[in-house]
Amino acid sequence: MITLLIGKKGSGKTKKLIELANEAVQNSNGNVVVIEKGLKLTYDISHKARLVDSDAYGIEGLDALVGFVSGICAANYDVTDVFVDSTLKITGKGVEEVEPLTAKLKTLSESSNVNICLLISADAEELPASVREFVAK
Repeated sequence: MITLLIGKKGSGKTKKLIELANEAVQNSNGNVVVIEKGLKLTYDISHKARLVDSDAYGIEGLDALVGFVSGICAANYDVTDVFVDSTLKITGKGVEEVEPLTAKLKTLSESSNVNICLLISADAEELPASVREFVAK
């Protein structure tokens, strides 16, 4: 399943991501991975989650992010949830990247049975209509 947490800067997206990730850690029988740009969530995310800094691995661009998430899923069959903070900063593009990114990660999510949550700094009106079904309510 793909979930998009959307909103402009300062709208509480990161706080919601922290809550969801920590909740997933409590409820998961597997591993929870949180990918972030820079190490700013170290003290907010449970130590039981795997916190990964995309900058440390040189992840830049849509294909690099998809490949990285795919690698995480392939390397560990126990991954149940993947959260990506600052998605558009990692891809380096604007909302035009959301549609192809969501399509690729939806396929990965279904084939590997992993929940993927992307934090997107944009309002619903800015997103393509094809991805609005994934927006968290």
